[in-house]
Amino acid sequence: MQTPASPRRVTMTEVARAAGVSPMTVSYTYNRPERVSRESRARVLDAATALGYAGPDPSARSLRYGATRTLGVVLGEHLTYAFDDAQAVAFLAGVAEVCAERGYGLLIVPTGTGEEDPTRVVSAAVDAYVAWTTTADDPVLEAAVSTRRPVVVHGGPEREGTSLVSIDNRAAARAVATEVWSGVRHPAVLSMPVDRLRETFVARGLDPDAVPYPVTRDRLAGYRDAARDLGLDWSAVPVGVCSGNDEADAEAVTSQLLAQDPSLDGVAAMSDRLAVGAIRATSPSLRVSGWDDSHLAQQRGLTTVAQDMRAQGASCAAAALGGQVADHGDDWRVVTRASTKG
Repeated sequence: MQTPASPRRVTMTEVARAAGVSPMTVSYTYNRPERVSRESRARVLDAATALGYAGPDPSARSLRYGATRTLGVVLGEHLTYAFDDAQAVAFLAGVAEVCAERGYGLLIVPTGTGEEDPTRVVSAAVDAYVAWTTTADDPVLEAAVSTRRPVVVHGGPEREGTSLVSIDNRAAARAVATEVWSGVRHPAVLSMPVDRLRETFVARGLDPDAVPYPVTRDRLAGYRDAARDLGLDWSAVPVGVCSGNDEADAEAVTSQLLAQDPSLDGVAAMSDRLAVGAIRATSPSLRVSGWDDSHLAQQRGLTTVAQDMRAQGASCAAAALGGQVADHGDDWRVVTRASTKG
């Protein structure tokens, strides 16, 4: 059987001709954008999009292998997040474990800093991408897909041209909220960011379907399911949205929730760190749940959702490097501790 020919790759010269600039300007647009005017850069990128040019071919940089033998992780967070957040550390450890086993390098591509992000992604010298959860309209995700290299997304979104590795966040949220809100009359949610703007605010009955971040959306939907199961009015449930996974931010948002409703008696938080922030702002009698089963949950006696982020990271890497996509949908459990007892 004859192997189908690969699609012809558009050249830098063709892009330069279409944009009315020199090939050097095209090269600088992708590799040294600070040396290109905004107008010229826009013309190059418009021409590249029209022609289907995904940027310089990183595999050409490795004459020995014909490929880079490097896996890229598109983080979607400040670079320090990879080292400060326990769950990100565990996830990246799983990715690194697979890379080490297969003789691949690992390149972290931090994004979320500005309009150069898509260019940074397409010019990365990698053979495949693992993307941290983001939104369906994120130009960084579109840039990764445009390279025609394998793209595996952790947590979501699920979109054409990518593979997805995730637990069933909605089912897990429903289960843990049922635990924390059992017997309460004035529940609340401490939420992770709802979109890439990462704004902090409080809203009652926040509609999950209006939330771009898929992990946040699914967890909100699960909390709403639990509220309805328990006979609680979701439209009256305040959702305090935090700008990130930060205890101080969670403490401030919880104080705002308490100012609006001093009788607050049950908080479902989307991470253990957010749950600890809630505890700092309230009395010990408040029922609180977290998410991740981190060392904080164990130290503070938090009821939480346990999931294996290292295993999910390993699955993402294995799938990106040509393996089967593992199903982690049911790989979670609720761990009940003192924070929801009594």
